[in-house]
Amino acid sequence: MTYTQTSDPTIRKYVESWRKLDVDEQLGLFWFIYKEMGNSVTPAAPAASTVSPEIAEGLFNQVKELSHEEQLQVQRDLINKADTQIGREYGSLGDTTKLLFWYRLSQGMDSNVIIPVPAGYRLSSEAENLLQQVKELAFEQQINLFRDYVSPMGAEPKAGAEI
Repeated sequence: MTYTQTSDPTIRKYVESWRKLDVDEQLGLFWFIYKEMGNSVTPAAPAASTVSPEIAEGLFNQVKELSHEEQLQVQRDLINKADTQIGREYGSLGDTTKLLFWYRLSQGMDSNVIIPVPAGYRLSSEAENLLQQVKELAFEQQINLFRDYVSPMGAEPKAGAEI
């Protein structure tokens, strides 16, 4: 599983800060970013030339069929790079398709098809500060940040019958 990380030191710093949060806080931050900036940032994922919408949708549909608790565990497992079937499938996706997959999860949370963030959930001050910093980035930097964050998630795909 390879991905390209931006050479922008600000983006690298923000990605590292994001990954230092506990898993559920990382998911919460992702949700707040989607809610705050979804109209400007996330439409770039479906429109990207390297995206595979059918593949992202197929993986989303697998997650959608699970119970809410299982859906949450899948998301945690992706962040923790757990070696699971969905993690390996995710690991085989291109970077932009991974971004689209997370966008679809966020849309599913909006419609309650995917486990939503608990009512009244608040970000920690550290995550809130990071959210404010992300909002101030230029559009291209935001996309690079999200791509660099989601790209290394999941597990290494396995060859042949091991999949």
